[in-house]
Amino acid sequence: MKNGHILITDDDQTLCYLLKEELINEGYEVDITFDGKYAIENLKKKTYDLLLLDLEMTDVQGEEVLKYTKDNHPNLQVIVLTAKTEIRTAIQCIKNGAYDFITKPYEFGQLVIIIERALEHKNLIITKELLTSKVDRVISHSIIGESSSLKNVISLAERAAKSESNILLEGDTGTGKELFAEFVHKNSNRDSKPLVAINCASLPDALFESELFGHEKGAFTDAKTSKQGLVEIANGGTLFLDEIGELSLAIQPKLLRFLENGEFRRIGGVTNLSSDVRVIGATNKNLMEESDKKNFRRDLLFRLNVITLTIPPLNKRGNDVLLLAKYFLQKKAPVRSRKFLSNEAEDILMKYSFPGNVRELEHIIERSLIFSDGDEIKPKDLNIQPTNSGDDALYYSEDMDSLSLDQLEEIHIKQVLDSNDWNREITARALGISQKTLYTKIRKYNIVK
Repeated sequence: MKNGHILITDDDQTLCYLLKEELINEGYEVDITFDGKYAIENLKKKTYDLLLLDLEMTDVQGEEVLKYTKDNHPNLQVIVLTAKTEIRTAIQCIKNGAYDFITKPYEFGQLVIIIERALEHKNLIITKELLTSKVDRVISHSIIGESSSLKNVISLAERAAKSESNILLEGDTGTGKELFAEFVHKNSNRDSKPLVAINCASLPDALFESELFGHEKGAFTDAKTSKQGLVEIANGGTLFLDEIGELSLAIQPKLLRFLENGEFRRIGGVTNLSSDVRVIGATNKNLMEESDKKNFRRDLLFRLNVITLTIPPLNKRGNDVLLLAKYFLQKKAPVRSRKFLSNEAEDILMKYSFPGNVRELEHIIERSLIFSDGDEIKPKDLNIQPTNSGDDALYYSEDMDSLSLDQLEEIHIKQVLDSNDWNREITARALGISQKTLYTKIRKYNIVK
C-alpha cells in the first residue's frame, strides 16, 4: 500500500470498478460497496483512510453514512461525489464533516489531487492529536556511535525493518530503545504512515485500554464522544509499546488477540474492527523469566519476539561515550558559548560505569554545562565519582565526607530518578522501596526534575 486505503461507495457499479482500477494504478488499496448500509458494515470491520461517497443510493443515503463516520470515525476523510444539481446538499455535507465534494462527471486527475490533499489533512490531524495526547512520542534523534557492538545491532535492525514481523527490543533503561524503534520504522515500507508510541507503565489499565483501542460514546462517564484508539491511528504504520514488560495481566490477553488477527474492539463496542500495524515492543526485563514467574504471558511473548534486538549498554560501547558526550555538548550548549571537555574529564567519563546508560550521560553533560566556569568542563563539573566497579557510583563532591545521611539519600534518589528518566515505578523498584515511599521522599527533599 503506497498511499492509503480507500473505500468507494456508489450505486453506479461500472463507475466503482473503473475508479477502483485507476486508483489501484495510483498506488492505493481500494474496496468498493454499492450502498450506504454496506459502507457502514465495511467501516465497522476495517480501518480506512478515505471514503469516496455518493449521496443518492437505494437503501441508506450518503448523508446517513456521513453522520455515522462523523460519530464513529472522526479522522476518516470523506469526499462527497455529487451531481451538479446537488451543490447545496454537498455544501451541507461539508458542514457535517465531509472534507470536500466533487461534481459528476469529473476529471480523474482532479479527483486524485483532492484525495492527496485529504490524506495530507488527515496526517495533520493525527500529528496534532499525538502532540496533545497523553501518550509518549518518539522524539527524532540520530543513533550516534561507531562501536562494533552498536553497528552490529544497527545492521540487524536494517534487515529486520524490511520484514513485516513484530520486533522486541531488549536493553537496560536509557540505552536508546525508542531510537531503534524509530530507526526500524523509518527504514521500513511503513515509513509514510504514523509511528505511534505509548509507555505501558505510564497509564492505569482502563485509560491504557482506551488509549490503545479507543472507546464508544457512552462507554463510561466521561465518554461524551467516540474516540479512535492508537491502533486505528497507526493503521498502515508502526505501534511502539515501550516498557511492555510492565503491561498488566488484564491487558495482555487483549493485546495478544490483536496481534493474532489484527482485530480489536473499542471499549463499549460490540463489533470487531481491524487495523494493520506492525508492533515493536521494548523492555528492560527478561520476559522469559517474567513468564516463568507468571507475570507475562508466554504466548504473548512469542508473538512479540519474532525478531529480538538487544541494545548494548553504554559501558560496552567504548569510545561511543565521548562521541555522545560531544554530541550532547553541541546540542545543549548555547551557540555563543561552546564548551569542551578537558582531558581529565574525558578520562573520568571513559572510566565511569554509566548505570543509567546514554540517558544518564545526557543528564551529566547538561549539569556540567550549568556548573562549569569558562569554556572548559573539568572533572568537578561532571559531578561523578569515577569507578571501575559495576556498582552505581555516587555523585562526586569535594565535601562528600561532610554530608549528612539525608543529604546522601537525596543525592542518590535524584541520581536514580535521572537515570530512569523519572519513571517512578522503575525508580522505586531499583531503590527497593514502594512508589508511595518514593513519592514521600521526593516531597521531603523537594527533588525536582
